[in-house]
Amino acid sequence: MNPVLYILSCAIILLGLSSCTHSTLVARSSPTVLIVTAHPDDESGMAATVWKITHALKGNVDLALVTNAEGGYKYSSLGNIIYGRELTDEDTGRALLPAIRKKELMAGGDIIGIRNYFFLDQQDHRYTLNVDSTLGYVWDTSFVVKRLTEIVEAGEYDYIFCMLPTPGTHGHHKGATVMALEAVSRIAEGKRPVVLGVSVSEQGDSLDVFKGLEGYPRTTISRGLPSFQFDRTTKFGYKDRLDYKIIVNWLIAEHKSQGTMQLAMNRGDLEEFWWFDMNDREKFEETRELFRRLAETFFEELEF
Repeated sequence: MNPVLYILSCAIILLGLSSCTHSTLVARSSPTVLIVTAHPDDESGMAATVWKITHALKGNVDLALVTNAEGGYKYSSLGNIIYGRELTDEDTGRALLPAIRKKELMAGGDIIGIRNYFFLDQQDHRYTLNVDSTLGYVWDTSFVVKRLTEIVEAGEYDYIFCMLPTPGTHGHHKGATVMALEAVSRIAEGKRPVVLGVSVSEQGDSLDVFKGLEGYPRTTISRGLPSFQFDRTTKFGYKDRLDYKIIVNWLIAEHKSQGTMQLAMNRGDLEEFWWFDMNDREKFEETRELFRRLAETFFEELEF
C-alpha cells in the first residue's frame, strides 16, 4: 500500500475509535432514565435524585404513568377549593381528576426536569395492597407490558427507576414495578437498562431487608449488594442553610388535589435505590459511579 494512504487509513480508524470512545463517555456522563410509576406524586420518592441527574449531569429523564389517577378523590377537600369543583364526590372526582392530576404531575416535572411523559391510563380503582387483583382483573396487563417494552426499546434508557415493591406498599405501586420488570425482561440482554427499586428512609432507620415480592421472582433483590443512596439532607448554599428536601417539597406542593400528600413535606432523608437480581451484574460498578457523581458538590460555596 502507498505509505501516504496507509497513514491516512490509520488516522481515519483512530479518529473513529476516538469518536466512539467519546460518545460512550458522553452517554455515561449524561444518563437517560425512565421512571415507571402508578400515580402522579409517586415520583416524589426519587425527586431529588432526578433533579440532580437533569441539572448536574445534564441527563434526560422521562416518565411512564400506568394509571389514570382517578382514584385520588377521597382526600381532595382542599382541592375542591383550589379547583372549584366537588372532587370529593366520587363521580365528579373520577371524571375530573385524571386531567387535573396529569397537569399537577407535569408542573412538578418542570421543577425536577422531566423531559417527556407516557400515559397508559389504566384504571386507578381504589387503594389495595393486593397486586394480584390489580394485575389480574383491573389493568390490561398485556397492553401495559407491550407499551412499556416499546417505550424502553425506543428510548434506549440506561436506567429505569420504579418503586420498591414491598409488601406494605400500594398494590398499584407493586404492579407498576412488576410490569416494568416484565417489559425489560423481553428486551435482548445486551440492550437492557438497569432497573432500580426506590424507597425513602430516615437517617438512622433500622434496616428491614426486602428480598423480593412473593410470587414475582423478577422482583428479587440481589443479596450481598448495597443499596445506592442520594442524601436529601446534603447541605449547600450560603452558610449551608439549604438542602435537597426543598426541591422535593416544591414538587409535593404541585399535587394540590392530594391533601395527604402535602403531609410528606420534609419527610425522608435518603432516597435509596435497590439492585434487582435480573440486572446485568457487570453494570453494577457503572451504577455505583453514577451515584458517586450524584453525591459531588453542585453549587458553589457562597460568601458575602
